[in-house]
Amino acid sequence: MQIHKSLDNLPTFKNAVLTIGTYDGVHFGHQQIIKRLNDIAKEIDGESVLLTFDPHPRLVLHPEDDTLKLISTIDEKEELLSTFGLNHIVIAEFSKDFASMEAEDYVEKILINNFHPKKIVIGYDHHFGKDRKGNIDLLRQLSTKYNYDVEEISAQTLDEIKVSSTKVRNFLLEGKIKEANLLLAHPFTIKGKVVHGDKIGRILGFPTANIDISNPHKLIPASGVYAVKIKIDGNFFKGALSIGYRETVFDNSKLTIEVFILDFDGDLYNKDLDMIFVDYLRPQIKYENWDLLKEQIEKDVKAIRQLMMND
Repeated sequence: MQIHKSLDNLPTFKNAVLTIGTYDGVHFGHQQIIKRLNDIAKEIDGESVLLTFDPHPRLVLHPEDDTLKLISTIDEKEELLSTFGLNHIVIAEFSKDFASMEAEDYVEKILINNFHPKKIVIGYDHHFGKDRKGNIDLLRQLSTKYNYDVEEISAQTLDEIKVSSTKVRNFLLEGKIKEANLLLAHPFTIKGKVVHGDKIGRILGFPTANIDISNPHKLIPASGVYAVKIKIDGNFFKGALSIGYRETVFDNSKLTIEVFILDFDGDLYNKDLDMIFVDYLRPQIKYENWDLLKEQIEKDVKAIRQLMMND
């Protein structure tokens, strides 16, 4: 697989089978499109090509709106997409000039001139061009002119819930990790760097790694305590991850993310960790003293060992 981080200097694609979208989270519905893309590419001796964008279009079109949080950052999205057998991933810079392009111009200047697609495969709700006026109907109208076929992928449903990035985001913001992971068809993950904290966990006998998330647009699930797997230098450990405002014993207006890693002893400062969410354990609770907090952490660790006994 090749990753191209610009529309400049793209190779000549062989019988390109193209799909386009933001692909935030690379959820189950996205995966069905990719599977179909790869199947068609094999049938026609072609190459599967996925065009996505960075930054996310909504961050460019509505910079004043801070409500959009990304299920996957661009680095996480690249990593996820690389696991599905695509021949090419193209990441185009999204800008206001890009967004202001008329839909027909977008088809000609972006899709045709860069990819010369043999077939375009898109989701049922895909829109493009100025004011999002372009859709599958326009692609079909232009297909004869530019000599390509179009295939639409219908909405994918799991347990009678339509799969979408918005649904996944809402589940995560409600702390519904199992439901989010079901729609994603892979576990939600946060990547972060270990930074120095106030070392309260160490005093309690449960030293925690304080996590800094560099991307301000990364979605952080609801406050609470979660069972997670932590990837450290290629090895996996069980852990209890806490998201909250330090209201356990004293008030603190700064959101903190910290993880206690079971059966681990070592220096993690400045290391990058992958925290893979397994389940939600409990909400944040404010305790009257440190002893009650320590007692609860002991219960959390016991619960995680039982929950992840076979991992």
